[in-house]
Amino acid sequence: MIKKSKKEVNKGKLSSRKEVFKKYKFRKSEKNYSNLFKKEKAQLLNVFPKKVIIEHIGSTSVPGLGGKGIIDIIIKTPKNKIKEFTKKLNKLGYTSVLGHTPTKNSIFFQKIKKYRGRERRVHVHLVLNKPFWNTFTAVREYLKTHEKERKEYAQIKKEAINKNLEGKKYRAYKHQFLENLTKKALKNRK
Repeated sequence: MIKKSKKEVNKGKLSSRKEVFKKYKFRKSEKNYSNLFKKEKAQLLNVFPKKVIIEHIGSTSVPGLGGKGIIDIIIKTPKNKIKEFTKKLNKLGYTSVLGHTPTKNSIFFQKIKKYRGRERRVHVHLVLNKPFWNTFTAVREYLKTHEKERKEYAQIKKEAINKNLEGKKYRAYKHQFLENLTKKALKNRK
C-alpha cells in the first residue's frame, strides 16, 4: 500500500475530496470517447514498458451507455512495479486521490485534462491481480452486447447523478446492480 504524508498532501501530490467530486451531469454516450482513450493510452505508452496492457473500461468504453463522461483506464500492474508505475503516472500529471484508498486489487489515480475547451476527468486504475482485471473487462464486454442491462445501468447512473450522489454514495447506489451484473458477466464469459 502506498501511504502519503501530510507533507505530500500539502505539496499538491494528492487531490482533496472537494477537488475530486464536483457536481456531475449525466452525459449521453459520445463517439469521441474512444479517441480520447486512444490519445491517453498513447501518452501512457510513451512512459510505460511496451508490454504493459492498457485497456479502456467504464461507461465511456461502452457505446450507448452514457454516464459522467470520465475516461476510465486499467493498467495491468505486477506488484513489484507499483512504485515505478506510480512515479510514471505522477510524471504524466496523475495524482492519488484521498477517499480512494489503495487496496489489494487496485490503486486509483486521476487527472483533469482540457479537451476542446472542456474539462475531462481521466481515471487510471493500477490493477494488481487477474480476477479483479477480469471483472472490469467482463462487465465492459457484457454491457456492449446486452442492451437491456445497458439501459438499466444507464438509468441507475442517471438516478444517482440526479440525486446528487457523489463519491462513496454514488458507488454505493450502483453497488447491488453492479455486483449482480459482474456475476452475470463473468458467468457469460466462461
